[in-house]
Amino acid sequence: MKPQLIIFGILVAGYIVYNLFFQIEDDRTNTAFNIIYASVVFAYISYMAFSLLRKMKK
Repeated sequence: MKPQLIIFGILVAGYIVYNLFFQIEDDRTNTAFNIIYASVVFAYISYMAFSLLRKMKK
């Protein structure tokens, strides 16, 4: 579970760093990128929950 938490921390840190320093100038493209990146982060959260539930079942 620890490698998954490290990857999750990197994803969240990347999201924060992007929004603070590396935003795209075009507002529509920036919003689309934020939505896609947040979707990836939430998908990874659901993957972690699924793998945790599978480990608890065993």
